[in-house]
Amino acid sequence: MKPKPTDLIARCIWICIFGAVSVVNISYAQEPLTWEQVKAKFEAANPALRADQLNVDEMKAEEITAFLRPNPQFTAATDGTQLAPHNGVWQPLAGTQYQGNFSYLHERDHKRELRLESAKEGTQITASQHEDLERNMLFGLRSMFVQILEAKAVLDLARADVEYYDKIIDISRERFKAGDIARIDLDRIELLRVQYEAEIETATVNLRTAKFQLMQLINERTPVDRFDVTGNFDWTDAVKPLDDYHQIALDNRPDLRAATQTIQQSDTNHKLAVSNGSTDPTFSAWATYNPSFNNPNDKETLGLSVSIPLRIFDRNQGEKKRTLIDIDRSRSAADAAKAQVFDDVDSTYEQLRSNIALLKPYKEKYRDQATRVRDTVTFSYEHGGASLMDFLNAQSDYRVVQLAYVQLVGSYLTFAGQLNLVVGHEEIQ
Repeated sequence: MKPKPTDLIARCIWICIFGAVSVVNISYAQEPLTWEQVKAKFEAANPALRADQLNVDEMKAEEITAFLRPNPQFTAATDGTQLAPHNGVWQPLAGTQYQGNFSYLHERDHKRELRLESAKEGTQITASQHEDLERNMLFGLRSMFVQILEAKAVLDLARADVEYYDKIIDISRERFKAGDIARIDLDRIELLRVQYEAEIETATVNLRTAKFQLMQLINERTPVDRFDVTGNFDWTDAVKPLDDYHQIALDNRPDLRAATQTIQQSDTNHKLAVSNGSTDPTFSAWATYNPSFNNPNDKETLGLSVSIPLRIFDRNQGEKKRTLIDIDRSRSAADAAKAQVFDDVDSTYEQLRSNIALLKPYKEKYRDQATRVRDTVTFSYEHGGASLMDFLNAQSDYRVVQLAYVQLVGSYLTFAGQLNLVVGHEEIQ
């Protein structure tokens, strides 16, 4: 039996609808981004970072300008043109003199080479400062990433608490029906559920806010409900000795490297100032055609000259002294930067160590104790062996301990990111 045309049309419509729904579901689904993926997106798309990179490119272009030679000069001149008739005859070009002059300033004492060296060192400093900007922005990015993981953990904890508490409410309703508890106790239990609802809503808002901030840093335009990240929300006590982090920071901190490079540039600038105090001669050559000379052999002539400035008063003394002082200033700034590096590492390391010291008893003891106490008191309450107040206190203590542990893990990851910041390298993943 052949299908009717209307049946074929209906089948086509259903196939189209099913395909459209499948496409929507596929497009809606998005794999959560790992930290490396978020970092790659940030480095490729952050507008502030890209704008600063263009500044490095501009400094690179200035190296071309620094190494340019002086332009030669060419002068064309005429003289002796007749303005009035002579003996009744006006021949304006008959006695006109023509002259072409070519001159060139010769720079001595490696001025061009020193300008180029100073420009290259300026590019290196700018590149190091760009790395330092990226280092600081990556810390902010990592903090937002950790906030999302922490908000997700808090939200999961709040949802688990509501699920657990709903079971208690169901049990309490059965006990109320059986006459084991009073109506007021059941109302108190049901009323306290609003705290869990508020915690879920607060955790949801915090999660979405953290996503918004992270999406802004990576210039992401995906709807917030489709955007997510994934990572290991945990901690470890495998931390290197403090002296190791000192050395890592000295080897990797871009701001310290920029301070050291500034000393080199200051020294080059002083050499350039000394070189600029030297005399640069100007060589000139010209050719002249002068038909007004009485000597017929002297109509076409060539000339050469050398112009040497007499640097009696201005020998660039001010720049020589200023650049010499700038060397000392750069060295002092580098010493201050090095001291700041040690202070940053010391303070961050101590915060991380203290955080780990707090996490250990929570992991080894307090979390299990809080769970055991809650389950024991809950079991006793279900069978009439514990009061309502005992149950509520045990449930509250459990929530406090579990939430404190999640917050401590978030603080650990933040301090770990800060330690990566201060040493200039991702030592703790």
